[in-house]
Amino acid sequence: MGKPQKIAFLLGEKQKIEKEIEELQRSCKHPNKSVKQVRERVDSSSPVIRYVCDDCFLVLGYPNQQDKDNFFKE
Repeated sequence: MGKPQKIAFLLGEKQKIEKEIEELQRSCKHPNKSVKQVRERVDSSSPVIRYVCDDCFLVLGYPNQQDKDNFFKE
């Protein structure tokens, strides 16, 4: 398998995996969340503080100032 074919195959697999993750996150009830440091965007290395589901790792929202302060104390 040549390099272009291998890349095309891997990109197809990546798309399948991303779709499966999306479906799992959509069906999750997000029963447990915590404040975590995550990348702002997929192509970014800038970390941001967000609420994240502990089960499916979906970013759920913005923590309040008290939760941010507690995160930085840990």
